[in-house]
Formats: sequence, C-alpha cells, structure tokens
Amino acid sequence: MAINDIPRTIWWEDGKVVLVDQSRLPLVGDLLSCNSYDGVCQAIKGMAVRGAPALGVAAALAVALWATTAGEDIDDPAAFLAELDRVADEIASTRPTAVNLAWGAERMKRFARGNSDVSLAELRDLILQEALAIRAEDEERNRAIGANGAELLEPGSRVLTHCNAGSLATAFYGTALGVIFSAHEQGKIEGVWVDETRPVLQGARLTAWELKLAGVPFKLITDNMAASIMRAGLVDAVIVGADRIAANGDVANKIGTYGLAVLCKEHGIPFYVAAPTSTVDLTLPSGDDIVIEQRDEREVTGVTISGVISPNSPSASRAFDLLTDGGPFEVPIAKGHQMVIDRKGGAYRFDGWFRIAPPGIEVYNPAFDVTPAKYVSAIITECGVVRAPFGETLSLACEGSGAIHELG
Repeated sequence: MAINDIPRTIWWEDGKVVLVDQSRLPLVGDLLSCNSYDGVCQAIKGMAVRGAPALGVAAALAVALWATTAGEDIDDPAAFLAELDRVADEIASTRPTAVNLAWGAERMKRFARGNSDVSLAELRDLILQEALAIRAEDEERNRAIGANGAELLEPGSRVLTHCNAGSLATAFYGTALGVIFSAHEQGKIEGVWVDETRPVLQGARLTAWELKLAGVPFKLITDNMAASIMRAGLVDAVIVGADRIAANGDVANKIGTYGLAVLCKEHGIPFYVAAPTSTVDLTLPSGDDIVIEQRDEREVTGVTISGVISPNSPSASRAFDLLTDGGPFEVPIAKGHQMVIDRKGGAYRFDGWFRIAPPGIEVYNPAFDVTPAKYVSAIITECGVVRAPFGETLSLACEGSGAIHELG
C-alpha cells in the first residue's frame, strides 16, 4: 500500500469532466462523468467533489467544458467572452466559503480575455489547456506543501487531523495529509488520530480510507475525544487544511477546527495549517469577513449511507431484479427514513438517509468555523512555512518566491 494506490480525484477524459463521487465513499466507488458545466456545478453543490484545491480545479475544468461544448455555438468573440464570464461567475457561486472555487473561475476568465486575439477555435483549445495546467499545478503545489511540512515533524510523531485535506480534497496528494504522507515516507509518523468530523463524517469516510490505502498507521476517534487524548499526552501536532485564509492569518476550515486550535493552545501542541497560496484571500482583512456556508439540516438530523448489495442466492437476485425492473426502487420506510435501491452491474447499489433526531426540531448547521491567527503556529504553503506576523509573511508567500522557505 502506498500513496499511488489512492485514485485521482478529478480529470478530463473524452471531452468530459470525470470525478470520484465522494458522497458515496468509502463503500461505493462511483465515478461521475459530466458532459456540461452545470453537471459539475451539481457535483460541487452535492459535495461529490469537495476540498478547496479540488474545487479550484473543478471550476477551471467546468469553464473549459462549457467553452468546448456550449461555447462552440457562439461565433462572436465578444459574446463568447461575455457568456464565459457569466458561466464562470455561476460556477464560483455554487459554494461560498472555499476561495479556491472563485480563484479557479477567475483565473479562467482572466486567461480567456488575455488571449482573445486568437480565433475562437484556438481560444477554446487554449482554455482547455489552461484548465489542465491548473490541475497539474495543483499536484505540484501539494507535493511541495508536503515536503515543507514534513520538516516540522520529529521522528515518532503522533499527528491529529480533522476533516479531509487529503488527495481527495485536491487534484492529487493532499495538503494536510500531503504533509503526513511525506513525513510517513521519511519514517517520522508513529500514528495519526483521525477525527470523524461530524456531521458529514469526512474524517471517518474519506481520511481513514486514504490513510488505509496509503499504508499510514492511524486510529479513528470521535470529535469529542480530541481533548482527552491531548491531555493524555498522545498528540504531538495537529495539522489541518483550509478553505480560506484571510490576510491576517485567520483560517476558515471545517467546523470543529477552531475548538482543536484552542485545545492545542491549552496543551502546548503546535497547530499547523497546510494550504496552497491560492487559498489565501488577501482582499479580506480578517476572518470576520469570511462568509460561512449554512448547509442542509438533514446532515445533522440524520445520517446518509451508501453501499452495495451482493445477493447470496439466485432467489435473492430475482427479488432485487423485480424491485429494480422499472428503474430505481424507493423502499417504503416509516418515520421519514429513505432508501433507494438501483442496479449496479451484477449487484445492487443502495443510498439511504436515516433519521436520528426527533422530527420538527430546529437545526443550526454551519459547514465551517474561523480560527483566529493567534492560535495558528504556522501556515505551510508551497512557497514555505509561514509564521506570524501573518499580515506580512502571507503577502510574501503569495508573491510566489521560490527562494522563500521559512517566513516570520
């Protein structure tokens, strides 16, 4: 088992955007093939693709998909560019918190207008090549983040991570998990504590799956166990990703990150954030200006599961064939539970939602929280390790100086 056993997250194939459906992992490994940009938008909204760097790549590929499909029907260059701007803005608006999504869309807009002196046929091809370049650059950045962050860890490190900032959250390799992968290859990782990450369980479903494929030793814990294992002296560092970093170093990441940072401060544990410079938003003075996405209450009031049913007898197969003869079959379940069974090759796939909370209750479900910069020990970027004062060092890192290694 090794990092290369983890599949790529999103790519271009035969004129379509293909991506791993992360909403069904780890028990169902489906791929989504999007032949229109709005299909990519739906994948983003439904969290089939997620993670700030991956969203930046998805935005770029979605713009390229429009340019090479629907955009082919536009002959006027000005009309083409105007419509591309509209499409890119629509893609950027699908989720509000992760800045990489808007960054990827905006980069494609700038690129198209900067190359508008060629024919539309040439421009469409150039737009596709730019999107593919963004995807390749993402992996390069992640590997650099991994190498820079691994230097911060000592041999025998026990690292805690939250949510999923692994290969699945990027085009490939990962940010926070990229650091862990690099350190593991150097023999520095004794073990990883994986927060389950309620309510969507990205830690339990995705991070645990990636670490298992990569052969990195880990243990899964519930979110409310972190304080206890820190007090017991079982954590040497916490490493998380980020969805947006303000100019002063405030960090927006998956809900629950702020609590971990406070716990690290109390227990004298370094709290590291691993993210590419494309996640830094220098237009926002502080985290107070970051828009926090509010998500569906069903994420909190119930649990979503996906799996594959493999009938163990001919009679069982016939029963499922009858159920799904007319297409997906919705199982009639009381109390608001839901389950749909559909055919999948020689087996049958099921997707279900099961209520765990009483009906009719009010729910507050922010997807992210903001960790003040004072709790952040360092921000690990592809340009180097950035330390306070972040107001100065983040600007230097975003200039992209390859000579920068340790800032602040």
